[in-house]
Amino acid sequence: MCDLQINIGALRLKNPVLTASGTFGYGTEFAPFLDLEALGGFIVKGTTLHPREGNDYPRMAETPSGMLNCVGLQNKGVDHFCRKIYPTLKDLKTNVIVNVSGSTIEDYAECAARIAELEHIPAIELNISCPNVKAGGMAFGVTTEGASAVVKAVRKVYPKTLIVKLSPNVTDITEIARAVEAEGADSVSLINTLLGMAIDIEKRSPVLSIATGGLSGPAVRPIALRMVWQTAKAINIPVIGLGGICTAEDAISFIMAGATAIQIGTANFLDPRTAQQVAEGIETWMNTHGVKSLEEIRGCVA
Repeated sequence: MCDLQINIGALRLKNPVLTASGTFGYGTEFAPFLDLEALGGFIVKGTTLHPREGNDYPRMAETPSGMLNCVGLQNKGVDHFCRKIYPTLKDLKTNVIVNVSGSTIEDYAECAARIAELEHIPAIELNISCPNVKAGGMAFGVTTEGASAVVKAVRKVYPKTLIVKLSPNVTDITEIARAVEAEGADSVSLINTLLGMAIDIEKRSPVLSIATGGLSGPAVRPIALRMVWQTAKAINIPVIGLGGICTAEDAISFIMAGATAIQIGTANFLDPRTAQQVAEGIETWMNTHGVKSLEEIRGCVA
């Protein structure tokens, strides 16, 4: 039998399959459809220090081979998560990871510090694609200075496994990856959504309420795969790949490009069983091909 276990820093996963933040709610919504404990873990929706209402509707739109969204990190804040959501997740026998977002460096650090107090949350994923309100709305993750600053601040207050989610809307994603590695990130996840737009030609207006949104789904997979391949060769910490992964074959291609783990995102909307099916499919492929460990194929594409 093959071994699907992997490590992300001090985090041990029974298999390399995670779910992407924003596509899996708080996990419990998917419990009727799949075995949550069959996954390596799941990443809950973006959590901020203070409650956020999100953007006005419409904020999702279907596109060829993908979707656009501008949900805007709607959530009830970290204190609500700690009081109401955490008790429903803490006894699950899998890794529950919280995606942390913010508008200022101080927000990120305070939110991370409160999550750190939760015994059964072993890791956070920092979403540095958020707009920095103190820098005119530019996302933290599009400059090495911004990315470094937020990771440095969070690393000071967060002692557990720290994953940093990188934006693809940059000239060279490897520069950002090296910057966050230097400030103490244990892993990077990529890619976040690509900036896109759709127009209703009958109304002569954008489909989304704020005009632009994040593009995800199979349409972005070749770009995500290329960026994972580049980044895995540029840094020494584990890379988590995501972007349009729908099948075990997709996931294996990301591992061959250098990913240690992968995330299922938009595919969860198409079939809520996808993540478990991908985990099972990876195991079947490994057994069929005589691959005993993921180490044998990780990064095998030069």
